[in-house]
Amino acid sequence: MRKILFLFSFLIGLSAFAQETNETKNDTVSGVKETVSEISEKKGHPFTTGYFPVGFFDIDLKTLFKYNAHEGFRLGVGGVTNKKLFENYKLGGYIAYGFKDETFKYSLGGSALVNKEKKAWVSLYYTDDIKEIGTYDFLTDARFYSLFEPRLLNITQFYKYTQWQVNIQSELSPKILTELRVQHTDVGNFENYYFIKDGKGYNEYKLAEAILSFRVKLQTDSIVNDDGIKVATDVLPKVSAQITKAFKGIADSDFNYAKFGLKLDYEIARKNISSTSFLLQGELATGDVPLTHLFHAFPNQPTKENISKRFSVAGVQSFETMYFGEFYSDKLAMLQMKHTFRRFKLGENWKPEVVVISRHAIGDISDSGRHFGIPFNNLDHPYNEAGLELNKIALGFGLSFAYRYGYYNLPSFEDNVSFKFTFNLKI
Repeated sequence: MRKILFLFSFLIGLSAFAQETNETKNDTVSGVKETVSEISEKKGHPFTTGYFPVGFFDIDLKTLFKYNAHEGFRLGVGGVTNKKLFENYKLGGYIAYGFKDETFKYSLGGSALVNKEKKAWVSLYYTDDIKEIGTYDFLTDARFYSLFEPRLLNITQFYKYTQWQVNIQSELSPKILTELRVQHTDVGNFENYYFIKDGKGYNEYKLAEAILSFRVKLQTDSIVNDDGIKVATDVLPKVSAQITKAFKGIADSDFNYAKFGLKLDYEIARKNISSTSFLLQGELATGDVPLTHLFHAFPNQPTKENISKRFSVAGVQSFETMYFGEFYSDKLAMLQMKHTFRRFKLGENWKPEVVVISRHAIGDISDSGRHFGIPFNNLDHPYNEAGLELNKIALGFGLSFAYRYGYYNLPSFEDNVSFKFTFNLKI
């Protein structure tokens, strides 16, 4: 069975490269992060841009409603001013309330345009909120808006933080986006977690960090598919890289460490309206890094005892069979391959879509004994998952199936299986 699944994964990659032959070389002009102001200026549908303009203020739809295990229902409002108020300045932020933890969260700040040609914005923000343990975000990733944030529904481990940040974002060229951020963070753990350093246990700590991030799109082009529609596509990877350095002693910061991230995102769109995407991502941390700031592989399997109770929403780039809090790493590599077949017609307005997925991860942690209070496993062997999605069955909803195989295969068959629903809505 394991050999069959491994062969299945290999064939996905092989078919992708085979089908690439004879296709027009292409790339997408989208996919590079835009400033909040640029997105809000687009006159698209609010469910596409994620913003709803009301006079001089664009409401951020991502702030209105969320749900997670710590906050329960979270209601809020936020957004950013547009050019109707100021041409070269932006004021933004949000306020939200969690009905389970009975706590307000908020962010407030502003931006100033310092170089119109390079689209350089300098921003200052203060934030008081919560965040998932092990999250690693590339600053220059595109803003992603969805009616659902799938993983958020199932996350169980958060920490609280307050943060001052100053950053400058600029387009050095039409293909290169950069962002430099300096931030100071006060971290407090909800979990009974302590990071051990020099014989002392830290449950609360301060971090002073500098982060340099950039994103490069290597080539742009487009093709006309078999339906006569012009499609922007990729042929070479979009490359994202990021360096984080923490400095002990600056503003009472407790730790010295460095973190490095590299991501290659490659998508092939074809004239027959099928597509194949590859995501290769690596992360490395050195020094005194608490668990809150280490890495996970985007798990999305709820920690429930049977498959029926684990039925939830499938993510876009998450490991559907990996349980929340199961693995943390200071060295991590992930490969995800996804092939989307041309939608097949079952009726005039009924065109489901089949997607086959193969995901793999491997990691390690230098000294797990420094992390006390939260149990987790070492990902020092390959983690393998194969998946199948049947999307857009009705009203944007579909179904997702995934199976965990290889070294981390669990004794019970049911514990290796993920069964969830998907949601893809195109306005």
